[in-house]
Formats: sequence, C-alpha cells, structure tokens
Amino acid sequence: MISNSLPHDTALRSRAHRVIPGGMYGHLNVARLPPGYPQFFARAEGATLWDVDGNAYVDFMCAYGPMVLGYGNREVEAAADAQRKLGDVLTGPSERLVELAEKLVGMVAHADWALFQRNGTDATTLCVVIARAATRRRKILVARGAYHGSAPWCTPHPAGTTAEDGVHLVHYEYNDVASLQAAALSVEGDIAGVIASAFKHDYGQDQQLPTPEFARAVRALCDASGAALILDDVRAGFRMHLGGSWETVGVRPDLAAYSKAIANGYTLAAVTGSDRFRDAAASVFMTGSFWCGAASMAASLKTLDIFERDGTIAYMERIGQRFRDGLAAQAHAHGQVLKQTGPAQMPTVLFADDPDVGKGRLFTAEALRGGAWLHPQHNMFLSAAHTEADIDRALQATDSAMAAVRKHFGRD
Repeated sequence: MISNSLPHDTALRSRAHRVIPGGMYGHLNVARLPPGYPQFFARAEGATLWDVDGNAYVDFMCAYGPMVLGYGNREVEAAADAQRKLGDVLTGPSERLVELAEKLVGMVAHADWALFQRNGTDATTLCVVIARAATRRRKILVARGAYHGSAPWCTPHPAGTTAEDGVHLVHYEYNDVASLQAAALSVEGDIAGVIASAFKHDYGQDQQLPTPEFARAVRALCDASGAALILDDVRAGFRMHLGGSWETVGVRPDLAAYSKAIANGYTLAAVTGSDRFRDAAASVFMTGSFWCGAASMAASLKTLDIFERDGTIAYMERIGQRFRDGLAAQAHAHGQVLKQTGPAQMPTVLFADDPDVGKGRLFTAEALRGGAWLHPQHNMFLSAAHTEADIDRALQATDSAMAAVRKHFGRD
C-alpha cells in the first residue's frame, strides 16, 4: 500500500509554485485529480511509473496516450539514439522526413501526402487552415463538447481568448445526423470543413464509437458541399486501425491529424491528406524550428514498424478487455454499477448515479494507494507493454478500491 505522504513531491510543488504560475498547467496539473496523486515522477519502464518518492504504479494513462509500446521500448530508443548521434534538430530536415512521409502514405488508407508538426494542436489547426485554403470558405462544423486542442480557435477554456476566435465554428451533436445536417444548412455555401474525433471521447462523459450512419453522413455532406472531412485522430490514431480510425466504419477522411501514439513518447505530430488538398497544403505557411526533429522521426519509423510486425492493436484490445472484465466482475461483487465505454484499449470507467464524481474520485484515489494509476473522468490507455501480470496487479488494487466505494456509498 502506497502512503499518502509524498515528501519529495510536496517539496517540489512548493518550489514550482514560486517559479511556475499555478505550480503546473494544463491537463498535467494534478490539482484536477483526487488528493494523494503525485505531481512529479522520477522514471518509468514498460507499463510502470515511479514517482519522485519511489512509489510504483501500473500506469493506465500512458503519459495521456503517447506510450503505446510502453516506456523505454528498447527498439524505439535504439533507433532514436542512433539518429541523435548523427543529428536531431538541424538547419533542414534529415532523410527521415521523406522516409516517414513514405511510411504514412503507405500505411494510412486515405493518405497521398504527409506533413509533420510537434503536437496535436499543431496538427488539427493545420488541417483547418488547409481546408480553408482549399475551399476559400470560413465555417468549420465541430461536435459540441469535443476537444481538438488548446489553440484559441478550439480551446474549451475561454480565458485569454475572444469571442471572435471561435466565431466560425458551427456545432453539431456527435453521432446525430439530423443535427449535423441542420448545422450545415445554417451556413450553407460557406463550409470549409467538418472536423470529427475518431470517436466521442469528451471529458467525463460516456464514450461513443462512431456509427456507420453518422460517418457516412459526414462523408456525404462533405462530398456534396466540397468541404473537407477532417478526422481528428490525435488521440486514437494507431490504436484502433493502422489505416486510420474510421476504417472501422468504412469511411475515409480528406485530412487527418495524428500525434500521441505516433512515436512512442517522442514529440511528433502529422497531418495526412488526399491529393485534392495537396496544392492547398503546399500554399499555407505553418512552421516550427523543431518540427523536423530527426530523432523523433526515427522513433516514429520504428514504432510504426513494430505496430505492423507485432499486431499491437489486437494485443491492446485483448489486454484491455481483461482489465474491463475484471472491473465488471468486481463491480458486480461489490454491488456497484459501472459504465465502461469506448474501445477496450482506450477505456473510460465511470460509476452510475455519480453526478459529482464522488464515487469515481474515491475509487481512483484508493486504487492509486494500491498501486494502480487510473483517472476518474478522462479516458485511459492500454499499451503493448501491459502484461497479464500488470492487469492482475492493478485488479488487486481496484478490488480494494471497489470495497471502499461500497463501504462509503453502499450498494447501488
């Protein structure tokens, strides 16, 4: 059992507050999590994470998604190390740029070309810019509540933004064909693109996989209007289908944004697109001094090779289902009702009748004390490094946590 006392972490938080506004920022700020979660970490290996006080956790966040093969994968690290010895950030790109673009064009079903960035917000923003350049229109249809990054045009947090930043966004409900069509009708003639997440993974909500009817309706709308179908595959890319997540519903986008799992923890993002948008992609100006980092591209090439060689998606589905089945059995035994939604390899676990997330926060805090790092509201991630032993160890922690929920809240 892990102690709630985290002396080194506490000292680092105090130091951080003096030199970092708020002590930490964004989604990594553990002030958003139940008490007892550490803010700072010392090391990681495979599916295990150690905090600065030496406590070990089976990690079901995988750095919020990037560690798809696990921390410190030897093949990926060797590829990145070999490239670093030759050079990483150079005055211009290395050969890895062309090799990686060729790899993505060969792997991603809709892709005729690829461009590279550093994070998911870069990629989704570039997709929107390309769509507008190609169509010479303004409006972007976006699902209500969806997260597409932290840039002013799409951030869900309004501090520091203006109403004008999002004035050309038009909202629809994910998986609701009628609302999609109504949104399109309201700005008919000015639709540059429709952006959709690979699946509905809104924070703190039950996840929804895309229905084939919805995906086909988005495709039909874009075909009829000349707009770009933009798939935000930043979070799900290469965890659902190597050819693109909407291959699972038989629909291909015009543009897609990737990041997270593309390079197993190395900083990289990509936009892939069809030939129709090639000239527009060449015409826009978006750049960054670090966008062609060769070590990250070498890591990505090796990561993608491993995906193809080892069948990682099928493995993550299987190991994720083992975890899901274990949680379901525990919930039944302790008289609780769980809502487990989304792909087994990217699960969201919520409690029924838990509007203030009291049950979820108690459950995850107790699981943390038992050595399992879970999130009470965000979707979680399985990796190819999670073993059956890891899952069984985590389920020991969650069984005690489920008992704590029963003791405090009673049976449902």
